[in-house]
Amino acid sequence: MKTNKDLYEKIYNLKNLISAWEKAKKGKTKKQDIKKFNENLAYNINILHDELKSETYYPKSLTTFILRDPKTRNISKSNIKDRIVHHALVGIIEPIFESVFIHDSCANRKGKGTLFALQRFEKFIRIVSKNNTKSCFVLKADIKHYFQEVNHEILISIIKRKIKDEKVLWLIERILEPGNMKRETGKIHYYLDENIKNIKGIPLGNLTSQFFANVYLNELDYFVKHKLKCKYYIRYVDDFVILHSSKKQLEEWKIEINNFLKERLKLELHPEKSRIIFLSRGIDFVGFRNFYYHKLLRKRNLKKMEIKINSFNEGLINYEKFIEIFQGWEAYALWADSHNAIKELIKKIKV
Repeated sequence: MKTNKDLYEKIYNLKNLISAWEKAKKGKTKKQDIKKFNENLAYNINILHDELKSETYYPKSLTTFILRDPKTRNISKSNIKDRIVHHALVGIIEPIFESVFIHDSCANRKGKGTLFALQRFEKFIRIVSKNNTKSCFVLKADIKHYFQEVNHEILISIIKRKIKDEKVLWLIERILEPGNMKRETGKIHYYLDENIKNIKGIPLGNLTSQFFANVYLNELDYFVKHKLKCKYYIRYVDDFVILHSSKKQLEEWKIEINNFLKERLKLELHPEKSRIIFLSRGIDFVGFRNFYYHKLLRKRNLKKMEIKINSFNEGLINYEKFIEIFQGWEAYALWADSHNAIKELIKKIKV
């Protein structure tokens, strides 16, 4: 049986740290913290190597800011040194977990993403609706305050099934440790009770948080796929859909899923955002409103790009950066049948 005991040396290996640095700086070479770290790169990498090797590494406090796009979210930014550690850790342990993730867990995985999730959704619609000749219902569900509620003890217990190296577990616990969060403004939802079992929350924005999110909800994936035997299930972070021809069946599964989340993961479905919907009404999923024969961009997605355009018109975003943002968005948006809406947005760009 493979136990993955000797992983820690691979994490602080200089080649791995340099590779992690390349990933951490990608697309951000003009940022001041990147430039400063790069000025004494060899020295800084060696210091980080020594701290990890001697187990004296400790993360710095997170920088937190509010992002409105247009939904308001609290985003956390780690120090560049800590971001390198995140890449170094995930780069080594992610392949171990990748082999147990289900095919239709679509977020933050190589070869997956929003368009992969969309294509799977379209395929499942065709199957369940018998090529759009039968009624199709969708359980569209969202987990309430997911990132705020991830329980550290449960997360560590899940990780321990695959990772036996105590030093790797020490590093993970140090990254998760809320002590460095307590010095912040209170915007990050980390809670520390007298009972360590009640430590919960992972910050939105960290690479490790994205990875831990998949590890944690892989438990749900297995319950849905193997216990409930749901064939047409897709999850994107804490947002998931299940398709079926029977509304009654979906209602039963919804209750069982919510019970599982509460009992095993100390989570619950969002009562307002988790509903069973007739497909003909349109299902909001991965940025699109999906119907039997077509899909539209969500109004929130269009609004987000309009905000970017206004920022560019006001000189808050330079030309090169805006073109990069818009071209990426347009490639995504063209998957929808929203060509007129896209044309109207393009008219608003002042070049």
